[in-house]
Amino acid sequence: MQPTRKIIHIDMDAFYASIEQRDHPELRGKPVVVGGDPQRRGVVATCSYEARQYGIHSAMSAQKAYQRCPHAIFVRPRFDTYRAVSSQIMQIFRSYTELVEPLSLDEAYLDVTNNRQGIASATQVARAIKQQIYAETRLTASAGVSFNKFIAKLASDYRKPDGLTVIPPERAVEFLEQTPIDKFFGVGKVTAARLHEIDIETGADLKRLTEQELQQLLHKQGSILYHYVRGQDERPVQPTRIRKSVGKETTLVEDISDPERVIQIMRQMAELVERRLRELDLYGKTVILKLRWNNFQLMTRRVTVLQAVQDADSIVALLTPIVQEQLKGEPKRVRLIGVTVSQLLSSHAAHQANHIIPLPLWDETVWLA
Repeated sequence: MQPTRKIIHIDMDAFYASIEQRDHPELRGKPVVVGGDPQRRGVVATCSYEARQYGIHSAMSAQKAYQRCPHAIFVRPRFDTYRAVSSQIMQIFRSYTELVEPLSLDEAYLDVTNNRQGIASATQVARAIKQQIYAETRLTASAGVSFNKFIAKLASDYRKPDGLTVIPPERAVEFLEQTPIDKFFGVGKVTAARLHEIDIETGADLKRLTEQELQQLLHKQGSILYHYVRGQDERPVQPTRIRKSVGKETTLVEDISDPERVIQIMRQMAELVERRLRELDLYGKTVILKLRWNNFQLMTRRVTVLQAVQDADSIVALLTPIVQEQLKGEPKRVRLIGVTVSQLLSSHAAHQANHIIPLPLWDETVWLA
């Protein structure tokens, strides 16, 4: 029998906003929103806990954030600073284990089953890491400790900010059954709405469905959730992840056909992609638009340029003519919008080019049952 793994998921608390409040004392205790300009259809990257009290959250439009809290202080992101602080934090992680899988600048999985400090208790490791992060950066983090990645990630979100939640095997069933389905990794608004329609509110409700029933309802994701809710997740912590693309998509609560509305949502997706590219200090040479129609037909279009792009304005400029072309004439209704940037390059490599020359477009149309 395999020994129980010891997995920690660490998530920094309101990372960007906390750095801004740390570096600018006048922002402490105030609602701070880091992200785009509310006058230019920007998107919230993150916000302070003071701002969250007004219902503001990441990926929300900056306009809506302003409407909810007109006295919020909007701050443009400083990605160079965030990357530098993230590097400090990742060094702390690696002083405890070589098995560190960063998910973004502010969160990572750690496998501390066999750790460099020889500490038997994963809880003690998590507590020591949290204390060291605060001592070196003056920032707080929340940690989840468990025997697999799925439960560790749920646990890190259980008590925020500055939380530490431990879910050993003997507590896993109760914890998962009591967890609201909206909290499950991979369950977005649309999936949650479909589950709520059939009275699935918690993990206990989800366990009533067979794997076949979940597959029929949610396809591949249904099978994944079937195993997750039973505490089954064998995914290893992977220290090296070769990133081939950065993308963001959203399934709409209601299908839409207005080109301007589609472009508006596409811009929100592009801003989220830009944020991730800036976090990773990457550019991309291929920009991809994905639209799924209400008949479930999936359409993708790609634009490849000689000079790699990173900013949302360039991404939107390249994809807007495609949206306009696709939605002209006979009305079509869109149920999913996605933006992806691929053929990724480091910022150094990207800056070697100095001309943007679009190459011919091509398309991939796939019919999904």
